[in-house]
Amino acid sequence: MAKCVVPVLEMSCAVCAANVENKVKSLPGVRRASVNFAAANLSLDYDESQTSLDEIRRQVQAIGYDLATDGLSDTAAAAEQHGRMGRKVLVAWVLAVPVMVISMLHGIPYAPWILLVLTTPLLAYAGRDFYVRAWKLLRNGTANMDTLVALSTSIAYLFSLFNTLCPQFWAERGMEAHVYYEAAAMIVSFVLIGKWMEERAKGNTTAAIKGLMGLQPRTACRLRGGEAEEVEIADLRVGDRLRVRPGEKVPVDGRVCGGASYVDESMLSGEPVPVRKEEGSPVWAGTLNQKGVLVVEAGHTAADTLLAQIIRMVQEAQGSKAPVQRLADRVSRIFAPVVVGISLLTFCLWMLLGGSHAFAYALLSAVSVLVIACPCALGLATPTALTVGIGRAAQRHILIKDAAALEKLCRVDTVVLDKTGTLTEGAPSVVGLCWSLPEAGRPQAHALLQAAEAASEHPYAAAIAHSPALPGQPAAAEYSGFRSLTGRGIEFSSGGATYWAGSPRLAQERGAAWTEGQQAFAREQAQEGASLVCYGRGTRLLAVLAVADPVKPTSAEAIRRLQEEEHVEVHILTGDSAAAAGAVARRLGVAHVEAGVLPQGKEDYVRALQAGGRVVAMVGDGINDSQALARADVSVAMGRGTDIAMDVAMLTLMTSDLRLLSEAIHLSRRTVRIIRENLFWAFIYNLIGIPIAAGALYPAWGLLLQPMWASAAMAFSSVSVVANSLRLRR
Repeated sequence: MAKCVVPVLEMSCAVCAANVENKVKSLPGVRRASVNFAAANLSLDYDESQTSLDEIRRQVQAIGYDLATDGLSDTAAAAEQHGRMGRKVLVAWVLAVPVMVISMLHGIPYAPWILLVLTTPLLAYAGRDFYVRAWKLLRNGTANMDTLVALSTSIAYLFSLFNTLCPQFWAERGMEAHVYYEAAAMIVSFVLIGKWMEERAKGNTTAAIKGLMGLQPRTACRLRGGEAEEVEIADLRVGDRLRVRPGEKVPVDGRVCGGASYVDESMLSGEPVPVRKEEGSPVWAGTLNQKGVLVVEAGHTAADTLLAQIIRMVQEAQGSKAPVQRLADRVSRIFAPVVVGISLLTFCLWMLLGGSHAFAYALLSAVSVLVIACPCALGLATPTALTVGIGRAAQRHILIKDAAALEKLCRVDTVVLDKTGTLTEGAPSVVGLCWSLPEAGRPQAHALLQAAEAASEHPYAAAIAHSPALPGQPAAAEYSGFRSLTGRGIEFSSGGATYWAGSPRLAQERGAAWTEGQQAFAREQAQEGASLVCYGRGTRLLAVLAVADPVKPTSAEAIRRLQEEEHVEVHILTGDSAAAAGAVARRLGVAHVEAGVLPQGKEDYVRALQAGGRVVAMVGDGINDSQALARADVSVAMGRGTDIAMDVAMLTLMTSDLRLLSEAIHLSRRTVRIIRENLFWAFIYNLIGIPIAAGALYPAWGLLLQPMWASAAMAFSSVSVVANSLRLRR
């Protein structure tokens, strides 16, 4: 199976996107096809043994559209199409303005012939695409906005041409031969400038994905045989050695095999502090080298880097469809035939009821109905908001798997959090230390403890061995006779004295007495859920250490935002002890906490919440929480860089900052609200605009909508929907 995202050319409305999507889906070997009208691209999964991209392109061309399979990026394809449309807009208005002026003035000799000469090239050049696509669609038994524009302008133009060539036909019947060249010219001009403005606005909706793509360097400096050569990153292979100078971006994922420097990884991790890199350190594509020169061995090709995976994930999410879009899609499929039917009905009613000016009014009203009806606004309502919202999330280090996940997230009213690694750092560390030794003797004693614990395999040993050094502490300390006391601690010798470290039970066995300060310290730390490690010499208790998994500095603020700003109920689930879980819950202000829970218990807990009518988001690391994540309405994975569980979760927070969850919920609610606003106004626009164009205001107020103003209103509706979606960028 091959997966790709290909720019689609020549689309003008949502019906076009549906036509391309349905055509591609019908081809043999195509497993999945989704067209994003806002981003103008096709997300495709197909079997290369059954079909090819060239064959898919030929089938798309047969129905009037095209795919940019020649290596053009979305940006390049959009720029090419935008430039071509801009030239047509210029030509259209250069010719349309004099057509309009001449039509408004009376008494100009040969005015119909002058208008014919000006309008014909305008329609032939600027409006050519409307007629070509409408004809191809007609041959395939479908219709879209191009059909409506082609039909309305053709009626106005051909009727005017007949009146120009045969004015005597009407004169013999006592009627004046009116021409409507200005209607055809202004319809094409207004629609073109509306589409041009719409394309510019749509270009802004994909700014986020363009920003991600801009993080990828285009070239790399490859080292071969002692010589450096500049190559395209697409030509790099696993094992190539690359030179990355200060100020350059790392081309592909790999490992440092020479040099040392600091690298800015904020585009992946969100952390502003550069990371030290030396031989053996991993580096990621798109990160920025700051100081020294690095030699990097490529571990992945350009297409397989973490950044490339993120870009593909965002593109696929932007191309997915939210459930709320289904109604708009159904309406768009039947939109054009229904509008043509309404236009014919309008013409017939005017001919029956229009009196002496029946034909002129019938013609203008029928053309206005064809022009003002706009499937574009309906089609743009959802994809533009999704494209901006998902792109904005990616900029904030929030990866959203698909549109359905974004829509579900807005309904979440309960968040279940795993404790370890989500609210806490995920690794034990020394959080407190109470000495009975004078200050002068502490550095040497602490150095001895760290050196001995480095040889232990106990989970707390690494935390103690890497605890911060005391002022004046020697670089290393000598010890001998190391012995592990299973289930209790360790024992070692130094300077003829026996030292030990372990549980409070070991201190009791050695007959060590606790000072009042150490007893108070132990009670306080026990209430906080910390584990105690006693450190002594002979029968003397030198120090009591508190070891715990510390709460992340951002967790308290994250919980406050979820509860107060997003009005979400927060629960904590953990396999840890009740004391540790209770201490974390009290510190963070969480009322609902369940400790000592196994993976099956976490799933049951989520299931019970859902049975009570809750919409649940589960936040975990995607491994021991996998059952609960699968059960939850929305699954969220926490992580940094490559640790993120992209394939498991609906949402991935790429940094360890839980505050991103409240941002994601807030962004989801804003996005869905704007989608609903867009759909409301798109439906209302057509429900109001079509009757007015048909002449609903004429009986009461004598108002009749001219076709050129109908085309201007149609153009404005699409632009306004896109502009509303762009509010999400703020």
